[in-house]
Amino acid sequence: MIRLVAAGSWLAAAGALHAAVNARLLRRAPDGPAAPRHTAAIAAPGPRPSSVAILVPARDEAAHIGACVAALREQGEVSVLDDESADRTGELARAAGATVLRGTPPPAGWLGKPWACAQLAAATGADVLVFVDADVRVEPGGVAAAVALLLDAQLDIACPFPRQLASTPAERLVQPLLQWSWLTTLPLRVAERSPRPSLTAACGQFVVVRRDALERAGGFATVRDAVLDDIALVRAVKAAGGRGGVVDGTALASCRMYAGWPELRDGYAKSLWAAAGPPPRAAAVGALLGVAYVLPPLAALRGSRTGRLGYLAGVASRLITARRTGGRGLPDSLAHPVSVLVLGYLTARSHLAHRAGTLRWKGRRVTA
Repeated sequence: MIRLVAAGSWLAAAGALHAAVNARLLRRAPDGPAAPRHTAAIAAPGPRPSSVAILVPARDEAAHIGACVAALREQGEVSVLDDESADRTGELARAAGATVLRGTPPPAGWLGKPWACAQLAAATGADVLVFVDADVRVEPGGVAAAVALLLDAQLDIACPFPRQLASTPAERLVQPLLQWSWLTTLPLRVAERSPRPSLTAACGQFVVVRRDALERAGGFATVRDAVLDDIALVRAVKAAGGRGGVVDGTALASCRMYAGWPELRDGYAKSLWAAAGPPPRAAAVGALLGVAYVLPPLAALRGSRTGRLGYLAGVASRLITARRTGGRGLPDSLAHPVSVLVLGYLTARSHLAHRAGTLRWKGRRVTA
């Protein structure tokens, strides 16, 4: 057990160190007058993008769509795909100043969001496509800054990771793990170029992609049945020879992904089974996280100095993440072992629901 505590503490320390390195490497948008240069020159060969389309897929988003469009309409023409909403999504989007397209039911083999995005992409001839979820609030100039980042870094696809808003205890426990997971584990610059599926992180809340890169990857048809369509899309672009992944969107946009425990629980149920992989792999990852971030603090409670250092390393990784991505550092980071335990519960619950075939989201089955 002593050796296991030591191994876990070393893993936690390595994660904190890697997060610190990634915090410096994470690409960010240009500041000040450089931000609006969405037609900046590109050093790489190929045509210069000359037009940008702002696209919002929306299904039953009456609570969000008005504010989302209001934040975007001064940054360009906004097109909203009303994806068979049962509420006033389309009406409110139109009133807010968006062009509203009426979506059609997903064909066989397609999930809802990839099909909605495919319809939006087909409705515009723009060279750069900017997809924004309805619960995202983009800051003034955020679209232009995100496009400038894509072009200046010579990327083919970029996912500006919005500042994640968390209010309730459940949100504060779980939501910070999103950015923590890739900052502590993924070598960001290597991941931009590598076609290896395991070296991919993405965020479907805010996606900027070159049309030519999207078409080389096969378009949204390539990811038509992907539950994690954002990760699948970045993988497809890289597999087709492109570059990209997550970039810093902290100053560009914000998002409250789920409001409270019921939404959070059900939202993660639809996707964690896919993110974690098959049950044996999910169990192995869960055990590794337990050794690194739960076992050391438990040992610390029994007086272990090594366990105390391991616990502090885990807290440090959360603090580094919070500071870099605009999250809440203290006291939330002190509960990191509890966050990991809650993640394990949500992952197990997601796998059980997937196995039972009961997963649904906004009235549709999660599997195509």
